Amino acid sequence: QVQLVESGGGLVQAGGSLRLSCAASGNILRIHDMGWYRQAPEKQRELVATSQAPEKQRELVATITSGSSTNYEDSVKGRFTISRDNAKNTVYLQMNSLKPEDTAVYYCYAKVVSYSGWWSPRDNWGKGTLVTVSS
Repeated sequence: QVQLVESGGGLVQAGGSLRLSCAASGNILRIHDMGWYRQAPEKQRELVATSQAPEKQRELVATITSGSSTNYEDSVKGRFTISRDNAKNTVYLQMNSLKPEDTAVYYCYAKVVSYSGWWSPRDNWGKGTLVTVSS
């Protein structure tokens, strides 16, 4: 079993900054890609009426490989920075110049080689942390 626990969300005014953290714990052999996804409030409500898996509804924000190669969604380039500490199994998202349209629940993601009968890479998600940006 692997757990991902996010922290750092909250309420901030437009133009402000927040730093999200996500720590992975459990029976971990290795972590490949890590990342952050988000789901805006209106999308959360739409989820109630669809059979699509929740993860499919989330927008990619940023990802980082085990070698620290990064990828960003266009709207956050230049404002957000993803990083990771492999020794702590932790990924971070520094968010600067926040805008009201960044308001969403932010989910941590990690592809983890873990043991559940056998060692295998599996997708893991955190429960999410709410970021609210007021105008």
